[in-house]
Amino acid sequence: MSSVVLRSIASTHLDDEGADRMARLDADMRHVLDRWEAMGGKPIETVSATEARATPTLIQAMRQLLRDAREENGVGMEMRMIPGADDELRARIYVPTALAGLEALPMILYFHGGGFTLGDLDHDDETPRALSNRCNAVVVAAQYRQAPEFKFPTAHEDAWAAWTWMIENSRSLRGDPTRVALVGEEAGGNLAVNVALRARDDGGVVPKHLGLITPMTGTDFSRPSYIEDAASRPVGTATIRWFYKRVLRGKNALSDKRLNLVDRPDLAGLPPTTIVNAAIDPLRSEGEALADALRRHGVWVDATTYDGVTAQFFGLARIVNKAMFAQGQVIRNINESFG
Repeated sequence: MSSVVLRSIASTHLDDEGADRMARLDADMRHVLDRWEAMGGKPIETVSATEARATPTLIQAMRQLLRDAREENGVGMEMRMIPGADDELRARIYVPTALAGLEALPMILYFHGGGFTLGDLDHDDETPRALSNRCNAVVVAAQYRQAPEFKFPTAHEDAWAAWTWMIENSRSLRGDPTRVALVGEEAGGNLAVNVALRARDDGGVVPKHLGLITPMTGTDFSRPSYIEDAASRPVGTATIRWFYKRVLRGKNALSDKRLNLVDRPDLAGLPPTTIVNAAIDPLRSEGEALADALRRHGVWVDATTYDGVTAQFFGLARIVNKAMFAQGQVIRNINESFG
């Protein structure tokens, strides 16, 4: 990896006024969304957090289309309880079956999405399983505490606790603490960047790579995608506002540097980073802005905006072609970082 790359698999992000951006969905992405809606998928900003957690996800829609067939990919999984910042956290440990007896495998810590409010280890099984299989790595997927029960910055504190546990227990995990990476989707992408920044500042083990999937990295709702993709599904602008309303104790927290990553002056020294954005997603502009900010601070970046797909597309690789391409991009760059 020798140069900064900023790519876009899209002709333009600027639409004619009033254009329906959801009409630009790829056929395979539309297929999953249609099933999601038929299962009862709906805008979560219209319901409570409890109801939102019971609402179908795109992953569940894909599984139903595939007749609930789970793809183990030659990867074994063990459930664990690990220490969090204040209480134990649920975690899943993924190891390629063929390499289960080997020592010093690379390690990846994975954080799921859900706006710090939704998501869990079962609904987000596909991504860590693919990472373990295709990176020949031990993958730790950690469940952090969520809002509205636990407000900001509880999830960030739990994320750091999970990172510390993984590094300190690398030997028992049969992992190599010199070859570690962080991957996060949406809110999980935010957590991954914050963990990397703290590891850099504390002089501890710094990840070799960051994989950020449609990350939440800013709090400026005037960015273009918040306007252009306000009505996108399954995540629209109102959805992001709904998340923050439950996560934060007050509006002043929106300026916290842990949330507003794109405006931080201290991004230098972060590891090589892959950023995956969806073209039809209100988070698109801040993901692209983070790529630019990292670039200005001298960080190697490979950023791609995938046309024809929405938020939460990354784990749909068994049906959605762009998800397969995006997974390949992230996995290729992580493997190169591991050497």
